[in-house]
Amino acid sequence: MRLYPEKLPGQLKQQLLPVYLVSGDEPLLVQECCDAVRAAARADGCSERELIEADAPGFSWDALVGSAASMSLFGERKLVELRIPSGKPGAEGSKALLEYLALGADSGDILLVVAGKIDKQSTNSKWYKALDTAGATVQVWPVKPAEMPRWMQQRLAAAGLEIDRDALEMLCDRVEGNLLAAVQEVEKLKLLAGEGRISAATVAASVAHNARYNLFDMADQALAGNAADSLKMLHGLRGEGTEPSVALWALLREIRTLQQASTAVDAGQRPQQALTALRVWNNRMGLMQGALGRHSRASLGRLLESAATVDGSIKGFAAGNPWDNLDRLVLALAGRG
Repeated sequence: MRLYPEKLPGQLKQQLLPVYLVSGDEPLLVQECCDAVRAAARADGCSERELIEADAPGFSWDALVGSAASMSLFGERKLVELRIPSGKPGAEGSKALLEYLALGADSGDILLVVAGKIDKQSTNSKWYKALDTAGATVQVWPVKPAEMPRWMQQRLAAAGLEIDRDALEMLCDRVEGNLLAAVQEVEKLKLLAGEGRISAATVAASVAHNARYNLFDMADQALAGNAADSLKMLHGLRGEGTEPSVALWALLREIRTLQQASTAVDAGQRPQQALTALRVWNNRMGLMQGALGRHSRASLGRLLESAATVDGSIKGFAAGNPWDNLDRLVLALAGRG
């Protein structure tokens, strides 16, 4: 079953399917779809969560097959979350996915596959069609500039807010298509406007009231290797009420870009060529190239593992305080691989 992202919440209320594949290269929308599946799985009795990272050092597809073959001693159901950042499991992964579906058909477990952008050719592959038949596939597409006003208006409406046309145009110009920044702006406007109508003056006040510590500056300082400054900004964001999940999104977006670029460089591409293909802006090219030079595929794999720990601690699946785990993630990103 193929679903549009906006139809997923309604489908989850009707029935929890045994398999969900969420794919795309828009981190915020992918994260929200996955969060919806995780919440539905917990509500339906999946008390455990098993995370499998396909690009982690030492990974073997046997881990996925083993998960289907192993049963909980207490008969508890689990959510098996498989992450494939490249969107391509390859021949071995395709075989493992088909075997998992055959073994785990009656287990009661839920499989959530989180993948990067999947090309049209892959949607015709045997593994993709099998997942689509067994459950639901959700492809997430970036919000185009022309679609941004409608998307922003829907976000504001969901938050109980109305907005004037001039204010909407000003807000869309401000976020420049960055959905993470858009989420932050909506949260700030909720505080400034309550449940009232947002005018251009309200948006201007939000800009003037801008946080002292900027989410994206924090990530950039870590990329530049400035650990102390990045930590200071992270702590400032915490003090200003930023959600740890939002800080994680900002960091994970950069880590995934570096990981994909590192893979391309190892395959023979030049760093600038690899980063350009990943839509890194020219004014950030030097920053990202510097970070790419400090890290290896192995160190980036460890960063993804650390990010998974942060994610788990936010959602209650992993030990530790989310902000303490974010501190460690920032230090590792700023450090040398």
